[in-house]
Amino acid sequence: MSSSIRTLARRAALVAATGAAALVLAACGGDGADRAAGGAGHGDGGSHAPAGTPSPAGAHNAQDVAFAQGMIPHHRQALEMARLAADRASSGTVKDLAGRIEKAQDPEIRTMSGWLKAWGEKVPEGTGAGGMDHSASGHSGMPGMMGGEDMAALEKLTGKAFDVQFLTMMVEHHEGAVEMAGTERSKGRHTAAKAMADDIVTAQNAEIREMNKLLGKSEGKS
Repeated sequence: MSSSIRTLARRAALVAATGAAALVLAACGGDGADRAAGGAGHGDGGSHAPAGTPSPAGAHNAQDVAFAQGMIPHHRQALEMARLAADRASSGTVKDLAGRIEKAQDPEIRTMSGWLKAWGEKVPEGTGAGGMDHSASGHSGMPGMMGGEDMAALEKLTGKAFDVQFLTMMVEHHEGAVEMAGTERSKGRHTAAKAMADDIVTAQNAEIREMNKLLGKSEGKS
């Protein structure tokens, strides 16, 4: 009898331990799932997409979608311009500016792409090698967007001529981005998108002032 009682006791303990382990795993699994769900729309969100942002109906609106879908190709063209400066610009200041533009706007592209995926919206296609004309086509109506001929002409320049043209084009490009961001600030609903719009207005207005100052110096010396 004592042996049977011990066997039953062991079985009861095993069942209890198994049940406890299942509860712990379920809790852990649920926590992980919650984290995954919370981060699903923010995998590329950077500092602009708080973890666990709820996504009920009305969390974002059509303006938020239009902002992300428009600003992504707009930023991509700025990156194309900035990357040309590495081996074409003669001014270290221009190269530094181009590097800062790339450093700021590349993560913002990833953030906005993450939002669109989370919202079930289309992410604008990227550009490949030699994609400058492609990036301009279909988006040339956006404020500050350069046409394919402008981009091709910039690609052929070097030295001071490149510096002046780069700055001139980038001022116009930034002014367009500021205009688009201003629309998002006034009409958008998504908190993180409006915060990014604030950042774009602040940062790019500062860079516009910087570039205009550089253009003034360049023109004064010519």
